[in-house]
Amino acid sequence: METETIHYEKPEQGIGILSLNRPRRYNSVSRRMMEELEAFWEGQCRDPDTRVIILRGNGDRGFCAGLDMKEIMKLAPAMNTEAFYRFQSRLARLTLAMRRAPQPVICMVHGAAAGLGFSFALASDVRVISPDARFSAAYINIGLGGADMACSYFLPRLIGAGRAYEFMLTGNFMSSEEAMSLGLASRLVEREALMETALELARTMNGKNPMGLRLTKEAINMNLDAGGLEQALHMEDRNQTLLVARGMLEKNGKTSRYF
Repeated sequence: METETIHYEKPEQGIGILSLNRPRRYNSVSRRMMEELEAFWEGQCRDPDTRVIILRGNGDRGFCAGLDMKEIMKLAPAMNTEAFYRFQSRLARLTLAMRRAPQPVICMVHGAAAGLGFSFALASDVRVISPDARFSAAYINIGLGGADMACSYFLPRLIGAGRAYEFMLTGNFMSSEEAMSLGLASRLVEREALMETALELARTMNGKNPMGLRLTKEAINMNLDAGGLEQALHMEDRNQTLLVARGMLEKNGKTSRYF
């Protein structure tokens, strides 16, 4: 598929790099980018060869400024309530598609991650940020509700409800230092070290049991929503049994060294 607004490459076996590629527009999400991201994440569910994905924003200005408001203002007059709801639903489900993708997603953030860009970072599994990174739900700043694009789902789970309330009700930016202290980000490095840091994490993950890697992401995601300890244990028991059984069957190859 030819793409205009995203770029995808595989620099190493098992590792893919997805770049949001509208740097002149702060990598804001246009209708075309929405469609290309929908197709990309759907395709990852059928790609067993890619084990880890790094998500980044091209250009020096920032990771992603959210929805392209200039474009949406042009489209809005022709959209009735039903059409807008369909558009909103498609945008929001990009975060769901990221969670459904079996590959762990490492998000590199420099500059601003605002609105939908913030949600892309939240929907990733690991975040590596630069000192100038800053995050904002932003929706409430433009007259909308502060809870949008799955922000009200992800943010309380990542930093706790108290601070999540604050950021979503005020629309204030979260600094890189706050992101680290609150546990939102895993690494804080200079801009020029972002890619190598993300690749180092990706290589570590890529060296693990491929099925174990995918089942671990699945288990964490499901247990974030689990009804309690018993349900969490059932998920873990199932995964470990599957992996042990698979290892016993595979006497040769990479997987067998884990058993």
